[in-house]
Amino acid sequence: MDGVHHDITVGTKRGSDELFSSVSNGPYIMSTTANGNDSKKFKGDIRGPSVPSRVIHIRKLPNDITETEVISLGLPFGDVTNLLMLKAKNQAFLEMNSEEAAQNMVGYYSTVMPIIRHHPVYVQFSNHKELKTDNSPNQERAQAALRALSSSHVDTAVPAPSTVLRVVVENLLYPVTLDALCQIFSKFGTVLRIIVFTKNSQFQALLQYADGASAQGAKLSLDGQNIYNGCCTLRISFSKLTSLNVKYNNEKSRDFTRPDLPTGDSQPAMEHPAMATAFTAPGIISASPYAGATHAFPPAFTLQPAVSSPYPGLTVPALPGALASLSLPGATRLGFPHIPAGHCVLLISNLNPERVTPHCLFILFGVYGDVMRVKILFNKKENALVQMSDGTQAQLAMSHLNGQRLHGKPLRITLSKHTSVQLPREGHEDQGLTKDYSNSPLHRFKKPGSKNYSNIFPPSATLHLSNIPPSVVDDDLKMLFSSSGAKVKAFKFFQKDHKMALIQMGSVEEAIESLIEFHNHDLGENHHLRVSFSKSSI
Repeated sequence: MDGVHHDITVGTKRGSDELFSSVSNGPYIMSTTANGNDSKKFKGDIRGPSVPSRVIHIRKLPNDITETEVISLGLPFGDVTNLLMLKAKNQAFLEMNSEEAAQNMVGYYSTVMPIIRHHPVYVQFSNHKELKTDNSPNQERAQAALRALSSSHVDTAVPAPSTVLRVVVENLLYPVTLDALCQIFSKFGTVLRIIVFTKNSQFQALLQYADGASAQGAKLSLDGQNIYNGCCTLRISFSKLTSLNVKYNNEKSRDFTRPDLPTGDSQPAMEHPAMATAFTAPGIISASPYAGATHAFPPAFTLQPAVSSPYPGLTVPALPGALASLSLPGATRLGFPHIPAGHCVLLISNLNPERVTPHCLFILFGVYGDVMRVKILFNKKENALVQMSDGTQAQLAMSHLNGQRLHGKPLRITLSKHTSVQLPREGHEDQGLTKDYSNSPLHRFKKPGSKNYSNIFPPSATLHLSNIPPSVVDDDLKMLFSSSGAKVKAFKFFQKDHKMALIQMGSVEEAIESLIEFHNHDLGENHHLRVSFSKSSI
């Protein structure tokens, strides 16, 4: 168990300390003046392709790969600005519009390897900073594909009926938040206002864009898509309303043009008397949910196709909200893999072996699900296995925590080949490196329908504190959280409920370590502090 692990997504055998390194056996790197006709100019580079670059090197492509399929690998992460195909070598080079987009792409594909027609392909940085291409027929075809996939398919000649969209989320198996919808829809234009509510037992939203073209683009691109695997299907239509009137900024309503609005009582502000009835008919595309999906989250806010993909077998992950560039022809979208049923064990690498403990991982990963067991590997203490209660929680934890810094090092998280964490046999002590938490009273999600499900947020510098006894004042909590050496930048009790407060730490990393240290801290009077990440700031 402590030696070599199989990464089930990639399907290759590597040492645990290499799980997130790019595959680098024999990369081909182009010369400064390389072009599509002169493949001899592509030569091996003895340096590992680990230095970030806008240019991405893709290897092991199928023989009949198309330009469109290669470009589609990069589109979820940003605009693709150039392409060089080396079909004879089963390779390609993609140039992204920014180094940040390229880093997101390489980082994500090191976690979930893209599969094209049942073949894994390998993605890594090139050590050239830009692509220089010629006017050969091959390049003309590549440029045509780039233009087709990068240009907007919105017909600007036809004005949009309204800047306000009505969004109905069908088959709501998992919570959908206002922030999730903002993240998805803001990729198509400036979202001015949004209201979420439940009507006729359906989760709905009204969303106002700054212009009609953005609303039209979002409707064309997102109508019929699933937010999560096989569920939470978006049905989008134009509203008869021309504007939204929002009175409060909270989890039910938001006016981005009025940051000064109060939080109110978390009720949607429906001042317009026709708001409750002035809805247009549901979307006319009635696509059935994604076939064969299991109850598992793909990466956060990833769109699943409700219709089949035009590229057989092409599966790529997407970053949260990275949907604007998915302007594929027609109503089709890229498909995304999900965690197979029964796979709920995560492999965490790049830990700080001097500081990590099973308890620390139990508390941190417990923010996103109920942790059953934790095992720090005996011979490689920078690696650990964390068993969640199901695959959905494993995916949540992986999508929120991968890349976050803990004890000075960024976490690397992938799926383990193991379906459970084995406890040491009786008489075989492992220095307390394996812990069973299946009966822990600290599980946040063991109650069905727990409100904790709707309060799952990415790590942030601001923490939400609850279960504070009446005798504890702000200075007590500020002193407690600074006692570990962390910086407390701001603190605020909730106006209506002094059992809850927000505390802002100096950084996200400090907030993570503070949550680990002070969650369940005994404040006296039979009150144990509850700590979670907040979506708000002070």
